[in-house]
Amino acid sequence: MKSLAELQAIKEKMKNKVVLREGTGDYRVVVGMATCGIAAGARPVLNTLVEEVNNSGLADKITVSQTGCIGICQYEPVVEVFEAGKEKVTYVKMDADKAKRVVEEHLKGGKVVAEYTISAQKV
Repeated sequence: MKSLAELQAIKEKMKNKVVLREGTGDYRVVVGMATCGIAAGARPVLNTLVEEVNNSGLADKITVSQTGCIGICQYEPVVEVFEAGKEKVTYVKMDADKAKRVVEEHLKGGKVVAEYTISAQKV
């Protein structure tokens, strides 16, 4: 069994890896983590979003969480970005590199990465 000090050290180490669920931030980012999303690669997308938000010092402004099925399985992994007073942005066919770009350009810079959105897809 681990000592209390060892458990506290593990907790501190993993603190930034935990999905941010609470907050009254400017943005709420939701990753579809149903079976279809996970199979399509949503877990690395979620991990990248959490890491990039934490590393950028934006945890107080951006809430990252996961949800179940979003309902558009053919476009997984799906990331939805909600901002107060604005229309939701749905990013599709995401990967870790795209997630980094979304954090940099949309969440930090305020500019939607249009080519990753569902509206840019040929349906």
